[in-house]
Amino acid sequence: MDFALTEEQTAIFDMAHAFGQDRIAPNARDWEAQGTIPKELWPEIAQLGFGGLYVSEETGGAGLGRLDATLVFEALSMACPSVAAFLSIHNMCAKMIDTFGSDDIKSRYMPGVLSMDTVLSYCLTEPGSGSDAAALKTRAARSNAGYTLNGTKAFISGGGYSDAYVVMCRIGDAAGPKGISTVIVDAGTDGLSYGALEDKMGWRSQPTRQVQFDDCTIPADNLIGDEGKGFGYAMAGLDGGRLNIAACSLGAAQTALNMTLDYMGERKAFGQSIDQFQALQFRLAEMEIEMQAARTFLRQAAWKLDQNAPDATKFCAMAKKFVTEAGSKTVNQCLQLHGGYGYLADYGIEKLVRDLRVHEILEGTNEIMRLIVARQLLAER
Repeated sequence: MDFALTEEQTAIFDMAHAFGQDRIAPNARDWEAQGTIPKELWPEIAQLGFGGLYVSEETGGAGLGRLDATLVFEALSMACPSVAAFLSIHNMCAKMIDTFGSDDIKSRYMPGVLSMDTVLSYCLTEPGSGSDAAALKTRAARSNAGYTLNGTKAFISGGGYSDAYVVMCRIGDAAGPKGISTVIVDAGTDGLSYGALEDKMGWRSQPTRQVQFDDCTIPADNLIGDEGKGFGYAMAGLDGGRLNIAACSLGAAQTALNMTLDYMGERKAFGQSIDQFQALQFRLAEMEIEMQAARTFLRQAAWKLDQNAPDATKFCAMAKKFVTEAGSKTVNQCLQLHGGYGYLADYGIEKLVRDLRVHEILEGTNEIMRLIVARQLLAER
């Protein structure tokens, strides 16, 4: 069993890390204060091939595996997990279009998606349906013009900012998952509007709003795939999305640990640097052990997803739960080891504590991850 990255994978990580440290890290706090990410950043990221990480090469994407992609998100989140996570959302949408979309829809959308002149948002969650995603109520009625949408999506990263929205909605009378389809709605479409900016604990550089559809008419050929199969399309992207968000926790926590090691070597107390106190050394050791376990677990789950292993979904759920909680625990410990300075924005630790907390909620809450694992355990019995 070989745990080493290939030369190509190491190059992917190094390229993403260098870009993040050069273009994202110096601006992360300013973008958080402004509540937005400059749109001109995305075409720069796309030039690295990151606008379609696992879009097929035939369509013009990078055609990377899921393990390769986690390296990109781990590296970028070392600069800012909020920016890295938004890129993950765009890539999840891009993969859905590439895998399930018609040749027509791909020819119309994928060039802009890959260049990131068209930034995508994922619209599944609603005010009354989060973990129970199949209970969504947004409806698309067939009309001579195509489909007319009515409903509201909640907690949408990029609401009012993105150029197009991949929307899960109901078409026809079927209830539950079988009634859900997937459509693309362009920004500027009549009947499309947005709620007020959400005032969030973390991920503050991502504009987040409700997305509202009021007799919003879209062409029939903006349907992705077949009617009634949209729930499956939405769920197909979540295994990879869970790995990505875990990678974002991992990269941010590694940055916090690196910063804490440096700080403890400089901070003096009782006549010596605080990294010489055994009790604090033990805390460092515990964080390092947990980070290495999280990294190994994440890469194993990504490998299983790349291999289409029958237990890949279970491993993705386990890795998402374990790594996001390890990341949150690590950054919180790093804040503690910085003492009062960790509570100040200038040191950058408190931002990571705030940013990583939501990773335990989105892409399926960690309670749902436990449910997935338990159900598969019982099914295997």
